[in-house]
Amino acid sequence: MRVVAGRHRGRRLVAPKGRAVRPTSDRARGALFDILTHLARTGEGPALAEARVLDAFAGTGALGLEALSRGAAHASFMERDRAALEALGRNIEACGETASTEILRVDATRPPAAGAACHIVFLDPPYGEGLAARALAALAAKGWLAPGAIAAIEIGAREDFDPPDGFALHDERRYGAARIVIVTRAPESPATIVR
Repeated sequence: MRVVAGRHRGRRLVAPKGRAVRPTSDRARGALFDILTHLARTGEGPALAEARVLDAFAGTGALGLEALSRGAAHASFMERDRAALEALGRNIEACGETASTEILRVDATRPPAAGAACHIVFLDPPYGEGLAARALAALAAKGWLAPGAIAAIEIGAREDFDPPDGFALHDERRYGAARIVIVTRAPESPATIVR
């Protein structure tokens, strides 16, 4: 597994052994970032350059590191698995991105309050556990998603997903056993209340 494009293009990323982590394929990751670039160009989504991103259920951190490689200003990573956290830390260090990242050892369905809202959010929960919508709603409630933010969610190809209130389905694509769903957060004038 490698970073697909940008200043870290070709950089190998390590993954823990076993089935605890299921990294997004290079092909699907490349296609996802093509979609995000298109949305930014058409004004339907935020630009990746200088964006704050969140990689929830981060695993190896491939999605957040890909975003940084392509010009994002900052990436937060949420992960609970110890082996994944070790690989994530090694990958961030290998890319020289320690100053522009933070790692949170938390459950993305029960996140802490955000220090700053993110423009682009990646969610790659374990397949078949119905965690995507629950995590997205929890992250929004805790201030992790800016108004108008894009969330890219990887779920199983046959897995059900209904966007939570405040989100609209924008696009979805299938890549083998995976489905990537793109949702947008409704633009809001008042700030989200964090409880």
